[in-house]
Amino acid sequence: MRAVSLTILTALWQAAGEYGYLAIALLVLLEDFGVPVPGETVLIAAAVSAGEGRLSIVAVVAVAFLAAVTGDNLGYLLGRTAGRRLVTRYGRYVFITPRRLARAEEFVGRHGAKVVIVARFIEGLRQLNGIVAGGAGMPWRRFLLCNAIGAALWVGVWASVGYLAGNHLVAVEAALRRYQWFAIAGLVLLVAGYAAFHLARRRRARHRDPR
Repeated sequence: MRAVSLTILTALWQAAGEYGYLAIALLVLLEDFGVPVPGETVLIAAAVSAGEGRLSIVAVVAVAFLAAVTGDNLGYLLGRTAGRRLVTRYGRYVFITPRRLARAEEFVGRHGAKVVIVARFIEGLRQLNGIVAGGAGMPWRRFLLCNAIGAALWVGVWASVGYLAGNHLVAVEAALRRYQWFAIAGLVLLVAGYAAFHLARRRRARHRDPR
């Protein structure tokens, strides 16, 4: 799985270097519009290229920011004008299932406009952010402001990660190989502890209610 991830990242890194800002603009815009393409990953790959001097980090950030805001606003327009019916009918062609849409709508309905800011960092909600906000009738100016703040944070974080990584991807991979078993062991212990806790709660509940 790790080899596959590295292969994808390497391919996107090469695409970012070859097609430059066009690849960033197209993939980030499509992902934020709702199409499941690796926009976030190509942003990181482009930032890595910038760290190596192949692209300008200022241009990478500017292009990604504009593409992210544009994509989400196109999604907002679709949700606002076409409504939920069109998304439900044709969403399956871009992997927007009714279940994913319902979960996103519930999340936005519960947390309001502030979720637009953090939605970019949540896989699944990032792609549906604009569509759901538009369908929910969120005022466009409020959406635009929160969306722009979220885009600036998202682009800033991942562009910084990729840029600072630069030529150090080999070192990062070596560190991951070195400590992967510690991480796996920690995860196993965490899952086991969580399961034991819930099992103990169920047993206590049975003792309280002998029926």
